[in-house]
Amino acid sequence: MQLYNKLSAKERAELIDKAGKERLTISFYQYYNIKDPQAFRDELFIAWDALDVLGRTYVSNEGINAQISAPADRFLDLKTQLDSIDFLKDIRLNVAIEQDNKSFLKLKIKVREKIVADGLNDETFDVTDIGTHLNAEKFNELMDDPDTVLVDMRNHYESEIGHFKGAITPDVDTFRDSLPIIEEDLKEHKEDKNLLMYCTGGIRCEKASAYFKHKGFKNVFQLEGGIIEYTRQTKEKDLENKFICKNFVFDHRRAEKITDDVISNCHQCGEPCNVHVNCQNQACHLLFIQCESCGTKMDTCCSTECQEIASLPYEKQKELRRGKETSNKIFKKGRSEVLKYKQ
Repeated sequence: MQLYNKLSAKERAELIDKAGKERLTISFYQYYNIKDPQAFRDELFIAWDALDVLGRTYVSNEGINAQISAPADRFLDLKTQLDSIDFLKDIRLNVAIEQDNKSFLKLKIKVREKIVADGLNDETFDVTDIGTHLNAEKFNELMDDPDTVLVDMRNHYESEIGHFKGAITPDVDTFRDSLPIIEEDLKEHKEDKNLLMYCTGGIRCEKASAYFKHKGFKNVFQLEGGIIEYTRQTKEKDLENKFICKNFVFDHRRAEKITDDVISNCHQCGEPCNVHVNCQNQACHLLFIQCESCGTKMDTCCSTECQEIASLPYEKQKELRRGKETSNKIFKKGRSEVLKYKQ
């Protein structure tokens, strides 16, 4: 029985083109005590593979975190399958604002220690004692309260291309890095301020809100459904949208445009730009912001050194990579000394 992806990204892309069907990019999460994550993972893979679901999903003892795509005409079948699982019945599915049939090209379901790497010891506090969830309307109202501190729970490369007006955007590489920094910076306001948080789809705020309440913050609030659901609600209810520019997403699209604003700059020339790319040198694969002009000039590479390597025959590139560390261990996203205009 097939329990893993057998097709390459190229082969899958060709099948998607041949099928000619529209696909929906969807995300959801749920904290729940899954007693046997591996068995649950295998059952989920079989069910989703049959529905032509693609994407990246993490399963652990604490729940599930899914970013997937599915054929639009199988959406109700997917919903029925999820409803058949007790703890996922009527789960809110965040449908992407902008669609791309090739947002995901493989089905990957992995068992992890945690569904979000938060670095926390869950045994030391009540992870179910979360903050107050707010819809878009209530979120806007609390944003306008002078006693509110608005905090972006995402990483620097996410908030750089888009964030809520007036938000604190910690200059961090990971979610776990942000927690102690925020606590330290706001320690004088644990009782007299509203701590209002947001992230992409809500999952990071779910754990962070419980952590900050444990640390003594009295008034903790979070945006329900994150930026994705907020954008849907503001459009549906004709509310003021206070998010500017793009929402970073973790698939091949890399971002969804929320407004026409451009608040970031090309990391190579400094011109206004909000387009993330990955360096074409696969031994580097650095994520950074690059404008069209620099992309043409640099062949979508972050440096002349990488440009020279990327121009070599594929087999030669593989030979140069052999025995070296993977790119994720070498670089941090959006950070490198070769990026002269990284703010």
